[in-house]
Amino acid sequence: MSEYERSRTMPALPEHVFDQAGTVGQLDSWMPRGLHVRAEELPAVTVHEDRTGEDEPGLFRAERDQMRLEWGTRDTGDYAGWLQVSGIGSGASEVTVHLSFFDERHDPGADAVADELDRSLERLDELVRLRIDDGGAG
Repeated sequence: MSEYERSRTMPALPEHVFDQAGTVGQLDSWMPRGLHVRAEELPAVTVHEDRTGEDEPGLFRAERDQMRLEWGTRDTGDYAGWLQVSGIGSGASEVTVHLSFFDERHDPGADAVADELDRSLERLDELVRLRIDDGGAG
């Protein structure tokens, strides 16, 4: 089993960050490029991976009262992850993403995962900032 974790501070209240991160229709805008999530009857989702052209049954849960997202493979249990948003005062938040690969064949390696996590958090930060700059509209 391999586990990876990254965090980033964002200039927004935790509720705002959580709302941007946890909207199923917006997951493609901050998740790793080439992954597309389609909601079914939640928590069931389908994840399409451009690289392989395959669809994978997955699970996605958003627990707003805990400011936590959880996801993973539905049938195989090969992979799971979570995102936690925490308020750190002064209207800022810390966002932590954690990934677990239970099947080493699905682990792309430490460098690749670290790069994707950093890019995903950067895209989420941009999404949050755009929403703030837009006055929360949209």
